[in-house]
Amino acid sequence: MRREPTARQLRLATELRRLREAAGLTAREAAALLGVSPAQITHIESGLAGVSEKRLRRLASHYACTDEEFISALATMATDRTHGWWEEYRGLLPTPFLDLSELEHHSTFLREVSVVFVPGLLQTEVYARALFSSRVPELTAEEMEMRVRHRMARQRSTIPYTALIHEAALRIRVSDRAAWRAQLRHLLELSQTEHITLGVIPFDLDGFSRASTTMTYAGGPVPKLDTVVRDAPHGSVFIDSEAQLSAYQTRFRKVEAVSLDPVRSNDFIHKLTKEL
Repeated sequence: MRREPTARQLRLATELRRLREAAGLTAREAAALLGVSPAQITHIESGLAGVSEKRLRRLASHYACTDEEFISALATMATDRTHGWWEEYRGLLPTPFLDLSELEHHSTFLREVSVVFVPGLLQTEVYARALFSSRVPELTAEEMEMRVRHRMARQRSTIPYTALIHEAALRIRVSDRAAWRAQLRHLLELSQTEHITLGVIPFDLDGFSRASTTMTYAGGPVPKLDTVVRDAPHGSVFIDSEAQLSAYQTRFRKVEAVSLDPVRSNDFIHKLTKEL
């Protein structure tokens, strides 16, 4: 029995519960089909217990799920024993930090809209340190270093990443002028990286309220396993319902459509560096 399932384990549990409910079966009926106790199904569907690939496929068969690509993706989630780099921070950082790292590691692409701050995957160490120093209550020196080191480690990812950054985030100085100029120049350097695409959302965009929503859209191995991450006062919130995923896809496309293209975005950021 797991004491604290990861977000990835909970997502697998949620998908298995959704399949059962779509089939119109109770947990007791599913347990009978699998030859286990109802408590075992409950534990599996709450992420407190794992499930073997054999049992997972038997459940999918009983649930009349014929999407082999989706079933295989779930089987991979169920049997994956990857000990990712983020595990070295377990017990040292809050769980949401690790869940986000694991999600990014298994994603096929990332799309982000950021309004107030430069996205974490694009921050310099000085910028990240300045952000963490503004935390209330204040972090200890050890907590600060751990968070900064973890954020820098996340930036090793090379999956396709599109970041739409509002002009506000490019103008708010979280540190001094020199550090901010260095951050803008860092963005210019990253914009030349093959897997990164940057777009700027300018202030002079008439009445476009969708640009006020910060979010990260993470592509799963199949579209059904996509995830949206939103920041909340108590930490990151993972969103995975089909209706909400569709809504956020639409929102991202609309923001992207009115953002400056990569070339004009690069010129825009370059102009800001010259103003400092």
